[in-house]
Amino acid sequence: MYTQNQPQLPQGIVKKAVIAIVCIAVFIVAMLFMVPWYNVWQQEMAGKAEFAKAEQNRKIKIEEARANLEAEKLNAQAEIERAKGAAEAIRIENGSITPTYIQYLWVRQQSDLSNKTVIYVPTETNLPILEATRPILNQAN
Repeated sequence: MYTQNQPQLPQGIVKKAVIAIVCIAVFIVAMLFMVPWYNVWQQEMAGKAEFAKAEQNRKIKIEEARANLEAEKLNAQAEIERAKGAAEAIRIENGSITPTYIQYLWVRQQSDLSNKTVIYVPTETNLPILEATRPILNQAN
């Protein structure tokens, strides 16, 4: 006769172990179904976020274009006013542009140049020498 001398586990522990194994198996099966659904949901949310970002970028571009249009309109108005002022100046001069006035305009334009030294040299025709800075510029290069 053969007798087992191995200790027997109590019924409560075996029952709890079986329940735990079944719960783990159910959890694993549930995760096999839930993970694909989660991935689909995550992709949907990422798509919505990307769409919202694209929509915001489009709105920004539209506002920038409106600002550029407004700036161009204002620049055009300023140019019109400048032209009106020049026309008024010519009208005041009795409609004639004299060489003296052209020289005055040239000298006034030269004041807009920055970091340049302009030397006015009188000539027999009272016109400025435009090529006076060429030797200086060629030596610098």
